[in-house]
Amino acid sequence: MPTLTSANDLITAVPFLIGFHPTNSIVLISVKDGAIGVAMRIDLPTTINSDEIDLLAHHFIRDEAEGALLVAYVPEGRSDGDSLLISLGAGLIRNGIEIQESLIISGGRYRSIICRDQRCCPPSGKALPTIEDSAIAAEHVVAGIPMPYGDISELINSIAADPISLTKSWTSLVSNFKVDEDSPEIGALRRDGVESMELLLDEFRIGRGPTDQMLVARVIGRMADVQVRDYAMGVHQEDTYDLYFAMWRELLRLAPIGLVAPIACIVAAMAYENGDGALAQRALDRAIADDASYPLAALLRRVFSAGWPPQSFAQMRAELHPKVIATIFEANILDC
Repeated sequence: MPTLTSANDLITAVPFLIGFHPTNSIVLISVKDGAIGVAMRIDLPTTINSDEIDLLAHHFIRDEAEGALLVAYVPEGRSDGDSLLISLGAGLIRNGIEIQESLIISGGRYRSIICRDQRCCPPSGKALPTIEDSAIAAEHVVAGIPMPYGDISELINSIAADPISLTKSWTSLVSNFKVDEDSPEIGALRRDGVESMELLLDEFRIGRGPTDQMLVARVIGRMADVQVRDYAMGVHQEDTYDLYFAMWRELLRLAPIGLVAPIACIVAAMAYENGDGALAQRALDRAIADDASYPLAALLRRVFSAGWPPQSFAQMRAELHPKVIATIFEANILDC
């Protein structure tokens, strides 16, 4: 992403940083060594207390941020945007975070609450820039990255259940491929899960997507096994991330009730690792809605809430993957 050198740059960057065009929100962006770091969005509150501010500051401290950029999206009819940003900014400063910009966006205009030069920051504000024509948008288009969703509901709908996932026939077909942990063929079933995953990825690689329903059902069913799921968590590399992410997002929409949580957790983890916190949280919501006691979902919720740096999560995943491979494929040696 280009360096953010102006308020216009900041405003056009926000939807790309969080994945959708926010409303009724405050977006907080960390700055470290002059570069953009973590971006967080919270619902626009009516009040914000010191404990809540300290929790937000904790994420910046974990990111070793030196500064923060704040943008409040205030609906018409509310006049408390300034006071909210002042309170938030003061609390971050108290935690050692410098406020480098603080913007109010309302009624199609924006203004800075920390700039006192009326030549560049008139009290009435300025018209919002057109995001679609910005350099940031052009960079994303060239890189093949989709434009942000229109709002958070569009983002949620992008991973919502496909109607086919709710049918009895599809649920029955997928359930046939669930792994029974007490099966004497458990090792072979897990290896079949890995092999099916690789075959389906090849389908996506050549542009067929999830058209082979039997293969899709096999992968979703096998993912109910913890070892197969953990293999999926660590298998992608930088050069295969986009393919795997596209595959898991499609499978999340096709997973029947009771089999959503494993795939939703994969989507959540991959999104988080890629800096897409909004999608990570929405995918995790789907996992918890499917199975409120699913252990990996609870673990990811703690990781996200604690503000773990994505690179630390990626390192943990990389360290776990060889152990998962050994568990799945050493069983093959023993079987022989």
